[in-house]
Amino acid sequence: QAKAKSHQRFDVDRDVKKLHKACKGMGTDEAAIIEVLSSRTSDERLQIKNKYKATYGKDLEEVLKNELSGNFEKTALALLDHPNEYAAQQLQKAMKGLGTDETVLIEVLCTRSNKEIIAIKEAYQKLFDRSLESDIKGDTSGNLRKILLALLQASRDEGDNIDKDLAGQDAKDLYDAGEGRWGTEELAFNEVLARRSLNQLQATFQAYQILIGKDIEEAIEEETSGNLKKAYLTIACQVRCARDREGYFAECLYKSMEGTGTDEETLIRIILTRAEVDLQGIKAKFQEKYQKSLSDMVRSDTSGDFQKLLVALLH
Repeated sequence: QAKAKSHQRFDVDRDVKKLHKACKGMGTDEAAIIEVLSSRTSDERLQIKNKYKATYGKDLEEVLKNELSGNFEKTALALLDHPNEYAAQQLQKAMKGLGTDETVLIEVLCTRSNKEIIAIKEAYQKLFDRSLESDIKGDTSGNLRKILLALLQASRDEGDNIDKDLAGQDAKDLYDAGEGRWGTEELAFNEVLARRSLNQLQATFQAYQILIGKDIEEAIEEETSGNLKKAYLTIACQVRCARDREGYFAECLYKSMEGTGTDEETLIRIILTRAEVDLQGIKAKFQEKYQKSLSDMVRSDTSGDFQKLLVALLH
């Protein structure tokens, strides 16, 4: 786990005073807010939030809402949430209103460990007083729904052992399920993709390549479409990169910024949810893949206090 990045030891009283002073009187001291929020772990930020309320009788979120705006406000407020609660909110937001943002559902659920999925489900129940399963059931359909519900079971094998025979059998099942009619026999897919360990899946994909003469991604591209394709490819991509979540997130970040316009939602979501998990690794992968630093790309793609806060979080 990444530790707090500040040079000073964590002192909740000092941080609370600093934030209070930053929001008091005329004008807001954004630099002080950025300094405190970016240099603390999520646990420390929760302590700050509680202490602020106890000291001043006001919710820190409300105070910041009044003082800040735009993506800077969005990021600052998200930093005050517990990471699992934040992920739960992102999922709920992806399903709220008309249409569903399947990309968010896929990104969050296909890249979490069993333990993380269980924690997110609990946070969702607590926040919205309803089950994540039932919301996903009501908001998605067909094969995508099946794969997401299978992932929500949080029953992926997380061991390191590889069973070569099982890999061969799974590869054959995937081929039989897919031959000319992928998506009709999706059960084989969901069974295999949502439950096998990532190491095991890698062996299955290798066996598939030998058996069929083309790699699994090609087959998925040719045989499936839409959101099911996205979900399968996300899992395949995770596996293909040798359990390389860091590479996957580096790619998502790059895509959120390349070309015209920036997908700030994705940028905020990934930087915040990976900050204490594998952000340093993601930065290294980003540099290796794109020959430029993630901080530099964020710097040239964002502006103002939003930019300063993201860059501070990346350090």
